[in-house]
Amino acid sequence: MATNSAPGEAFEVRQTSATADWKPDPSKSIPLDKARQALIDDIIELYSCNPTVERVKRYTPDCVYDDQFVYANDRYKMAGQWFALPKLFNESKNEGYEIVRSDDEVIQFKNEQSWTFRIIPKTATINALVTLSLDPETVHSDFIRVKYHKDQANDKDYSHEGVGFSFKKWQADNVVKYMNSPEVAEFETDKDAAKEHVRKYGSGEGSAPEKNL
Repeated sequence: MATNSAPGEAFEVRQTSATADWKPDPSKSIPLDKARQALIDDIIELYSCNPTVERVKRYTPDCVYDDQFVYANDRYKMAGQWFALPKLFNESKNEGYEIVRSDDEVIQFKNEQSWTFRIIPKTATINALVTLSLDPETVHSDFIRVKYHKDQANDKDYSHEGVGFSFKKWQADNVVKYMNSPEVAEFETDKDAAKEHVRKYGSGEGSAPEKNL
């Protein structure tokens, strides 16, 4: 486990899966205490195009958000992403989730989300594995925060290399510049948060052990 003062990059969980079937079964979900459930409720609301300043505060200033489209390595860039979602989608509906791991290091869940685009009247439903690496300083508090948010839409882990990654990072670096939003401006000082160079993994398989999820 990374130390409390380490930036978000140090909290990345590397993993591949023995199966690509990540459809959640809510009946098998691990029960959570009140503080952990409140964190998950806020994260689901963010996915559902309902961002608020308080919900974005669920992340530390030096956090990382990493999915198939975005690599945002501070809370200011992440805020830009969450507040941009309602501009891109008419609706994002959570179809269900299943908590598969909950401990002092992470909360991990299978998530099913249906996204309805604004420009094209089409809905896409995506199953993903979401891993929230928890902030050691708040893990036992009433308001738990996240250091690294990873969203994987298939059984592979990310390489953080190549043209695809360059676009992910460029997108996160630049979208926030065009977000004329007082809510996003609340986090502008976070762009100076401590951060490391992006960690690269070649094919993506290195240091990513297979897990039965």
